[in-house]
Order: sequence, then structure tokens, then C-alpha cells
Amino acid sequence: MTEQKAIDGCKREDRISQKWIFDTYSDGMLMVCVRYVKSLPDAEELMLNGFYSFFRSIDKFNSGQGNIGGWLKKIMVNECLMHLRKKGGLKIVDEGHAIEVSIEDGLLERMNAQNLFKLIMDLPPGYRTVFNMYAVEGYSHKEIAEILGIAEGTSKSQLNKAKTMLQKVIKENMLL
Repeated sequence: MTEQKAIDGCKREDRISQKWIFDTYSDGMLMVCVRYVKSLPDAEELMLNGFYSFFRSIDKFNSGQGNIGGWLKKIMVNECLMHLRKKGGLKIVDEGHAIEVSIEDGLLERMNAQNLFKLIMDLPPGYRTVFNMYAVEGYSHKEIAEILGIAEGTSKSQLNKAKTMLQKVIKENMLL
């Protein structure tokens, strides 16, 4: 089945098309959710809620505006942010300004992806959220500020604090 055929089928509420979309994208969308919430059961629930929202609003999707994976990812990120706000897990402290932090050359290359992922998951929720949105999802600080309702400088500060914390923990782990 092609993606366009599946989208057309979803617009007609065809279960086979919906299953194809879910089977094609569910693993990737679960990973998006896991990056924002630590609990796998919470991430699974948020992913399912995201797919439900997607299928309910499929008529608004225009394939000329981008691919379905990108649209699904935005829905999943929004589901996770709403969840974090409800649970009080998205605490972002307003900071005056941020300093640029650079990571020592070669430090990240010596780590495997699984260890780096675990370190990112151990960041405080505000740092982790901004880090994921900026470094992984590709949002700009302006977009992050608008989505989270914070100042652009706060987004930059949270990112730099996340980088500083990651760098410190990575260095500590490299010495072990």
C-alpha cells in the first residue's frame, strides 16, 4: 500500500488503511514519546492518544504540506507536552540569558547511542524537553518558546543547561 492510498483510506475510516499507518509509524512514534516521558506505559498511552487524534483529524492533512511522518511527530510531541503540563512535570525556570556551551571534541563519539539516550532521559524534564525539541526534533528556539509559552532566552538557557549537565555526566562516565 502506498502512503497516499493509506491516507485516502483513513479519510474513509478504512480499518486496513488505519492499521497500515499504525504499523508503519508506531515504532518511531513510540520512540518520540519515550524521549519526552520516562515511563514506557505513559509513552505507549500517549502514542495511542496521538494516533487517535491523527485519525480524527486526518481530513485536515494535506500531503502537499509535508509527509505524514512529520505531521504524526508533531501530534506526538504535542501529546507529550500536554501530558507533562498536566502532571506538573514540565518545570522550566525563566533564565535571563544563556551562555553557549561546547562539548569537548570526540566526547560524544566515544559513547554509544544507548548510553547517550539514557543520559538524556535522566535530565530534568524541562531540560530534557527543550533538548529533545531543539537537538532531536529540529525546532528553533522561537518555535520552542511559542509552543511552551516561555521566552526565547529561556529556551536557549534550558538547552545550554542541558548540554552542560550532559557534558559533566558524560565526562564522569568516561572516567569510570
